[in-house]
Amino acid sequence: MMYALPKSVSKLINELGKLPGIGPKTASRLAFYLIKNPNLDVRELGDAFLNLKKDLAYCSTCGNITDHNPCHICADESRSSNILCIVEEPLDVVAFEKLRSFNGKYHVLGGRLSPLDGIGAEQLNLQNLLSRIKTDTIEEVIIATNHNIEGEATAMYLKRLLVPTEVRMTRIASGLPMGGDLEYADEITLARALEGRRVA
Repeated sequence: MMYALPKSVSKLINELGKLPGIGPKTASRLAFYLIKNPNLDVRELGDAFLNLKKDLAYCSTCGNITDHNPCHICADESRSSNILCIVEEPLDVVAFEKLRSFNGKYHVLGGRLSPLDGIGAEQLNLQNLLSRIKTDTIEEVIIATNHNIEGEATAMYLKRLLVPTEVRMTRIASGLPMGGDLEYADEITLARALEGRRVA
């Protein structure tokens, strides 16, 4: 008879394996780490998972994840409301905020154009973007989508979409490697990309 893991362990491995970047071996290692580590409070970890979505929402202004609406960046009056950095995901905001050199505000698209994955313009946070540009005193929009095929396609779409608004558009420099994601960029590379932005 073949050995079978207890159902609770199999279920944990299966659920961990659904996370991005975690294959079956890593999921198994994580599961057994949780089982054998006596100093880890599994209940605290479980509560963190259970409360994760309950305590979070999307900012009605920028689309970033937040536990207050509007988020603390949109509500911060010391930040410049004249410059708007458009990013794909909330993790990209985290990457830029680590720099401590950008004092504008953000707009999170909630993804990027990817026809193969069924993601078109209607799935992105674009209507709110247009409303912000029309009603706020935005002078410059920084297009900070990733430098990969989908990110470049999204940047080109944004440029066409925003031309009628006559807002100044810039694109972050490609100090980031082609095909690389913002969330994995080191702070110096990201700072140089931001400083070297060009007219879109």
